[in-house]
Amino acid sequence: MNVLCLDLEGVLIPEVWLAVAEETGIDALTKTTRDIPVYDDLMQMRLGVLAENDLPLSLIETVIDRLEPLEGAREFLDWARQRFQVAIISDTFYQFAMPFMAKLGWPTLLCHRLVVEDDRITGYRIRQPDPKRCSVRAFRSLEYRILAAGDSYNDVSMLEEADAGFFFKAPDNVRADYPQYAAAEDYEGLQTLLATADEKLRA
Repeated sequence: MNVLCLDLEGVLIPEVWLAVAEETGIDALTKTTRDIPVYDDLMQMRLGVLAENDLPLSLIETVIDRLEPLEGAREFLDWARQRFQVAIISDTFYQFAMPFMAKLGWPTLLCHRLVVEDDRITGYRIRQPDPKRCSVRAFRSLEYRILAAGDSYNDVSMLEEADAGFFFKAPDNVRADYPQYAAAEDYEGLQTLLATADEKLRA
């Protein structure tokens, strides 16, 4: 089987920080990697906003508990796991993502960890620099062929390293900057792109 690497937020689940922004009314938290491509710049901004507004992790967890995977995500993931070995490779954090993993049937997830002190997020630890690219390289070192799909700037390294990469519901600015990647607007379209690429890789 080939390996399918998927982003998480925006592909299978809602953007957690957007939900927190809606809950708190803090506009700065609406920014994502679609707006600020350098992940560390984005996270440092978020940490500053959390500290400035004294927002606890427990508030974010309450917001997450009310969220559901995107409509059709579980069915898409079930389809994918019948055809591929699936790995979700995300710049989210285990503290945020685990409730969603339960709702998605516990797929494999590779992501980061938050540093938390007294219910306040004080930092984060990434698995390694450029983790999405490195994850794909690691799978390829095991002689797998890789397909990948994501929705944002921080997914481009994963798409570049894969044997076939696609955007899913990516905004116009991301697609315009990387027109070499075919894009799907719904799960049915993504299934078609993946199935076609998979057949070519198997040929």
